Amino acid sequence: MKRILWPLALILAGCSLQQADGPPEDPRDLSAVTDAVPRYEPFRPALNPESYRVAGKHYRVMRSARGYRARGIASWYGRKFHGRPTASGEPYDMYAMTAAHRTLPIPSYVEVTNLRNGRKVVVRVNDRGPFHPDRLIDLSYAAAVKLGIDKSGTAPVEIRALEPPAAAGRAWLLQVGAFTARDNADRLLQQLRRHRLPNPHLAAVSRDGKTIYRVRLGPLQSKTELAALDRKLHQLGLNATLIVHP
Repeated sequence: MKRILWPLALILAGCSLQQADGPPEDPRDLSAVTDAVPRYEPFRPALNPESYRVAGKHYRVMRSARGYRARGIASWYGRKFHGRPTASGEPYDMYAMTAAHRTLPIPSYVEVTNLRNGRKVVVRVNDRGPFHPDRLIDLSYAAAVKLGIDKSGTAPVEIRALEPPAAAGRAWLLQVGAFTARDNADRLLQQLRRHRLPNPHLAAVSRDGKTIYRVRLGPLQSKTELAALDRKLHQLGLNATLIVHP
């Protein structure tokens, strides 16, 4: 496992089967393990720096997975990394349907097809790697078993990014900031209005005797609109938190 020093001093773990690894000592029955289910997760700049470097090589992180499709060699990682932090900060679970990729946004979802036998799985990308030059994606042990590559170690695959479906009957808000000083909230609100972003507004809430002014955009009904707005905010140097309302 390689460790990468990211911006904001965030230490993230990258995976690779270049070091000794293997299946669990007491393998579980994986018949009940199901594919990852794509769902919308906001782009998180802290987990997706524009670029990073491992072993002297630079990698540029994609801003969006939309339309991504590629063929290459898949490998997998298992018990050596089980429980260790992934690049997302989540502990690696070799029994979950996850994967590592060098440049896809974290998180994102991809369908992986084993080109030798036609088997398909859907996994959630939450880690960085593999950093072996001839490999495209590192799969969890569970995903490798489902695809039939746990014994061979590697296999040629095609990966295709999946766009999460809209949340039926729900509306989204993006919270761009929260302030105890009303003047600061108003300044951000005016900035959003200058850029003609959709429905900038304040939501005030009392907490511990203080008023917090939350600056929000929306509501938004379309996942396409939501993704476009998230990209626009990123271009403006602003981060947003997703809020879902029934």
